[in-house]
Formats: sequence, C-alpha cells, structure tokens
Amino acid sequence: MTTPRDLMITAMDVTPSPPAAGDLSLALAGAELVDLLAAEAIRLDDDRIVPALRPALADRLLDQAATSLTREPPYESVADWLWRRGSGLASAYLAALEADGQLTRRRRRGLPFRTGRMVPADSPVRRRAADRWASHEPVLTALATAVGIPGRDGGDTGDGDTGDKETEEAPGTTDDATETVIVAVNEALLELEAVRQRRSIEQAAFDNVWRGY
Repeated sequence: MTTPRDLMITAMDVTPSPPAAGDLSLALAGAELVDLLAAEAIRLDDDRIVPALRPALADRLLDQAATSLTREPPYESVADWLWRRGSGLASAYLAALEADGQLTRRRRRGLPFRTGRMVPADSPVRRRAADRWASHEPVLTALATAVGIPGRDGGDTGDGDTGDKETEEAPGTTDDATETVIVAVNEALLELEAVRQRRSIEQAAFDNVWRGY
C-alpha cells in the first residue's frame, strides 16, 4: 500500500463525514509526492520537483504520478503539482480501491437489504492503514490533520462529536523535503477555502440583487 491509499482509507474509516473531495484530492497529491520522495523517484530543489531515475512502482496510481512528472527544466513547483495532479484525484483513488475490492457498502441498521455509503472492507489493507493511524505516524497524521480529520487524542467520541479541530496539532515530519510538501498542502488548502468563501460571497450578492435588496 501507499500513503495516498492509507490516507483515503483513513478518511473513510475514522470520521462519519469524509473531507470535501477537493481538499482530499490536494492532500492525496501531496501524499504521492511523499512516497515518490521515499522511493527516490524525485528530489526537491527548493520547491521544484526534480525527477530522478524511474524506479519500479507497483502501485498503478503512484506509477501514473511518476509518469506525469515534468522532466525538463524549469521543473514544476510543489504547489503547481498539487493543483494539476490533484484535480479529481480523490475520485481516482476511490475507484481504484473499489476496483481492488477494498471497499464495501455499509449495511443500514434495521434494513438488511438496504446499503449505505462505501466504507473500507475488513482486510489487511485496512488494518495496515489503521495501524499507521493508531501509531500517530507523522506523515499520515499531518496530511489527515490538514484536511480536518480529527486526531485520535481529540477525535470521534462515538456520538458524532469529532472534537475541537482547532486544538489539534500534527507531529513533525521526518525531513525537510517532506516538510516542504506538507506546508504546500496546507497552503493550497487555505487557498481553496478562500476561493470557496469568495464564491459564496459573490453568490450571496448575486442572489440579493435578484431579490431586490
């Protein structure tokens, strides 16, 4: 398994309401960079992604990510990668997990023939992601915290209360390149939220005009 798949499973498994698809897509693109760094498929020159020799990557989406790297200077920045690669990425990982038999439909209580939303199937893959989450692994925790997934210490209480997100802090990551990626993910998420707020204000103003206010 990979960090993006572990993040996707964690997002579906530990909170009743997964993060918005746009937020999760940006974090998944960041998770891909973290794994490409670990595989020595890339290195960072300041904030530029410099491809290295192509290693054998068993995961098809991660291999697709490596294939899509800009291989001529000026190399792509981490921020540009997040926006380009992140477009629709949550849907791609959801489809991949479903195709691999890693998801199942949750049965609705009292309605044995009705099914609810997709959830991770009970499998070694899910348990690996759960173990990584339970151990507070720094990269997974940092990415999950960035998209608003509550940490275990301040997490779901079992009654729908996910705790106070503002008081949570992700543990430090393990190297400068990984930290650069995590910071870029957080900045991209702030930018996305600003865009949403601006569109909401513009829509409200437009609606008020039509109401005659």
